Amino acid sequence: MCGIIGYIGKNQAWPILIEGLKKLEYRGYDSFGFCLLDEKNQPFVYKKAAKISEAEKELEKIKIQSHIGLGHTRWATTGEVSDKNAHPHSDCHKQIFVVHNGIVENYQALREKLIKEGHRFSSECDSEVFAHLIEKYFKGDLLAAVLKALDEVRGAYALAVLSSLEPNKLIAARLSSPLILGLKKGEFFLASDPSAIISYTNKVIPLEDNEIAVLEPNRYAILKGKKQHRKKINVLDWSPDDVSKGSYPHFMLKEIMEEPEAVSKTLAGRILPSKGIIKLGGLELVKEKLNQIDYFYLISCGTAQHAAKIGEYLFEEWGGIKAKAMTASEFRYLEPVLTERTAALFISQSGETADNLAALRYLKKKGVLTLGITNVVGSTQARETDAGIYTRCGLEIAVGSTKAFLSQLAVLVMLALYLSKKEWPLTEKKKILEELEHLPEKISEILKSSAAIENLAKKYKHFNHFYLIGRKYNFPVALEGALKLKEIAYVHAEGMPAGELKHGPLALVDKNLPTIALCPSDSVYDKMLIALEEIKSRQGVILAIANSHRQEIKKIADDVIFIPATLEPLSPILSVVPLQLFSYYLAKQLGREIDKPRNLAKSVTVE
Repeated sequence: MCGIIGYIGKNQAWPILIEGLKKLEYRGYDSFGFCLLDEKNQPFVYKKAAKISEAEKELEKIKIQSHIGLGHTRWATTGEVSDKNAHPHSDCHKQIFVVHNGIVENYQALREKLIKEGHRFSSECDSEVFAHLIEKYFKGDLLAAVLKALDEVRGAYALAVLSSLEPNKLIAARLSSPLILGLKKGEFFLASDPSAIISYTNKVIPLEDNEIAVLEPNRYAILKGKKQHRKKINVLDWSPDDVSKGSYPHFMLKEIMEEPEAVSKTLAGRILPSKGIIKLGGLELVKEKLNQIDYFYLISCGTAQHAAKIGEYLFEEWGGIKAKAMTASEFRYLEPVLTERTAALFISQSGETADNLAALRYLKKKGVLTLGITNVVGSTQARETDAGIYTRCGLEIAVGSTKAFLSQLAVLVMLALYLSKKEWPLTEKKKILEELEHLPEKISEILKSSAAIENLAKKYKHFNHFYLIGRKYNFPVALEGALKLKEIAYVHAEGMPAGELKHGPLALVDKNLPTIALCPSDSVYDKMLIALEEIKSRQGVILAIANSHRQEIKKIADDVIFIPATLEPLSPILSVVPLQLFSYYLAKQLGREIDKPRNLAKSVTVE
């Protein structure tokens, strides 16, 4: 949930580190810091409890000549937000510097032991124990000292180490927290996310658990234990444009506007509507095993959990397969009933979600077949699942997930049909795939209403609480809409099934509590109208999302956003778009930090 950038090479490190941290701020942004070695191998350290943008003028004044350095942007876990708790952390003699993502579970015991041995701590942060452990074990060999320090630590880490004692070397290590090595002739990069280095190279090697990278000016080595081994270099299909806002004021708006293209990329080459065929190459090696599966756990967190809930409906209605959506953080503490006919599907934008990975490893030990849906090639989830599908929607930077959610839904639709145990008439399957192929055009049509939705956000900005209601496929969309209002606009919102209003929530309905109602023309449309009547009779304010031909809804709702019609199981891919835009524009009206909302980070890599 924090960001790491490291550089060693022929160019000046300072501008590379600053630019890299700016790209990583979506992973954590309550404080940041740098450590570089100057031309005399003297350390230069700068740390501040602030966003980088708040210190930009100060940073511009710094002129340091250096070809090696580390940077870090923090999302606080252990220790308050302060200058002293910002990374990098150092040893007693200010010769060894570390940046760390993750958590040291036994840091209190290690800290107490090190203090008794005479070490002086200058922060409250668990990460500082790494610097003192390395100092303790340093006998002229930095790598050996790092290895001994890691043996004492319990927890998770992406760790990078720099020392004036061995000034031409960076050492990095990884356990349960992402870290990649970037390669370019005469230069090496370290980063917790490819977005930090894509402007310099698209050639990367993701480190795996218990691997160590040793970087020197003209060579690198990757070790597992003490043995060196070669690894495949991945070539990313991202471009520097992906990490730029372009003409948009925020990444979130840019990413919403990219949704038609994102869904098109997700579908490309995977559906043949004229033949009623779905091709998912990432599953071919396990196709025989999949034919034996009759129960799926769909495991995820946050926005991806709402995709999983929609997937539960899809698997059962279109796939004829029993499915249950589960929150990853809860799943691993259950004692689930598992058989040889059980499989698990993990959904994550980053592929690095800690709770997902913990549940994944638990199920792997149980011998359960595991699949993954993720957006990041080479991510931990992609490597550790038995098979999977990439969403291919392009880099997503805003903390609030938008285009990745739509791409996840598109994959779930294809997967439900691909795995289906039902006998589908060819004409029916063709119809579904043709409609799926037309969804990007329909998303584009909704996006043309953005000005009207912005005006609605202005109208509703004075409300402090919202209900969001839906039924069947659009109940999880109501949950997702409520999450977007909470995380982006900091407005209290509750998503719920419309049928539950009578069972308690209706008690709060009045003119001060607006309800956003998802009312596509589907099998539960008439029942949604009944729910709207219940709200209206209690002076509740209603903002409805409905299909264009349902003009009669204007008689009940105070405001309506009209969207194109589609098949019922595909409707979430369209109905969520107005909610994303509404949340964005409401947050803008309220002056929120849209791409980097308070207390949150993009990739949740600690449990």
